[in-house]
Amino acid sequence: MDNKQVPLKERISYGLGDTASNLVFTMVSTYLMFFYTDVFGLNVAAVGTLFLVARIIDAFDGPAIGVLIDRTSTKWGKSRPYFLWLAIPFAVVAVLTFMTPDLSPSGKAVYAYATYIVLGIMYAAINIPLSSLLPSLTSSSQERTVVNTFRMVGSQVGALIVNAAVLPLVAFFGKGNQQQGFLYTMILFASVAVVLFFTTFANTKERVQVNGNKPLPFKQGVKALKGNFPWWILLFLNVILFISLVVANQSTMYYFTYNLERVDLVPLLNGLSSVALVGIIAVPFLAKKLGKRNTLLLGFIISSLGQIILYLGAESVTIPTIITGRVLGMVGFGLVGGLKFAMIADTVDYGEWKSGVRAPGLLMAASTFGVKFGMGIGGAIGAWVLSAGGYVANQKQSASALAAIEFNFVWLPLICYIIGIIAVLFYRLDKEEAKITRDLAERHEAAV
Repeated sequence: MDNKQVPLKERISYGLGDTASNLVFTMVSTYLMFFYTDVFGLNVAAVGTLFLVARIIDAFDGPAIGVLIDRTSTKWGKSRPYFLWLAIPFAVVAVLTFMTPDLSPSGKAVYAYATYIVLGIMYAAINIPLSSLLPSLTSSSQERTVVNTFRMVGSQVGALIVNAAVLPLVAFFGKGNQQQGFLYTMILFASVAVVLFFTTFANTKERVQVNGNKPLPFKQGVKALKGNFPWWILLFLNVILFISLVVANQSTMYYFTYNLERVDLVPLLNGLSSVALVGIIAVPFLAKKLGKRNTLLLGFIISSLGQIILYLGAESVTIPTIITGRVLGMVGFGLVGGLKFAMIADTVDYGEWKSGVRAPGLLMAASTFGVKFGMGIGGAIGAWVLSAGGYVANQKQSASALAAIEFNFVWLPLICYIIGIIAVLFYRLDKEEAKITRDLAERHEAAV
């Protein structure tokens, strides 16, 4: 087994890849629905349908990209080249998504569909390699947990920058024109993302290679999914987690604008997402003491408690209670987010152990499909709930509309966390981890 520690520079550079991703992802997941309805002028129900259609397309592009990664063979490895090839195209499409061309209502819808769907494909094509790179950086499960912690810290840094800076930047660049403000803000974030992706490409190394890093046929790769029960559980958890994340994020502006009439609190609440770093940093220590499965369970429980406290604070507009609930929720999310990619990387080992086939691209991509599918379902449900409640943009909302916004912000995420708790109870890979690592090390040495 290769126990060599991944150098600090490489860990940081790997994390910066997710900082780059989140400069765009957080803009999309938190502000795009508000941008579409209140800035670009799209119908809220149409936006919900758009989010769902885009994610259905992701049902095909995610696994396809995973297969493409497994079939890639370059001097840089299988995953790293995509940061070099796609950084600039990804940034360009991100900027186009936040443009507001003067079109008819149907023309605006077509433009939104085209740019958002292409952005989703580009995001998958550059972010899935970041996930598939993890099991290739080191064969040590504990080391992957540490490296993934750097990724999650980088992710939270990107999210923090967006959550804390977007509204001030929109005001600064737009000077009262939100269309101009959002566009220039996205240009800034996309430009920084390009530099960070190039840094990830330059400073990482694919150490764990099987079969001479040769292309892996799709039919072979699929074998790594058969009987891989831990992978299927984590796929489901990804869907649940990102339904809760997207619904909560995209409803924040609505809840504090219309229900509490305290839009000034949005930067504070979004800025508190950085508290997830506490959970992320604690992951390697808790995973070593409690095991990954129990740490994941703890994360969902803490998030559930935080959601309840957040509701109680919002009901009485008690800011310290709102902050307490948000902090707990983010610590719990940090534990879950800080673990899930490392745990999925372990299922790559499990798939190889069970089937003899190592398919990091396909397994990481197919699990990332859970992220994209959860985002799509979450975005669609959130928009449809608002539409069913009678939401009308830039108007005083009816009681049913306010109840719909509250359901999105408070209750739907809580329901998802409870479902997550139940699903985690069926995860059992922790007990076999040491044996799998030993067996694979022996196989690799024998092959050499």
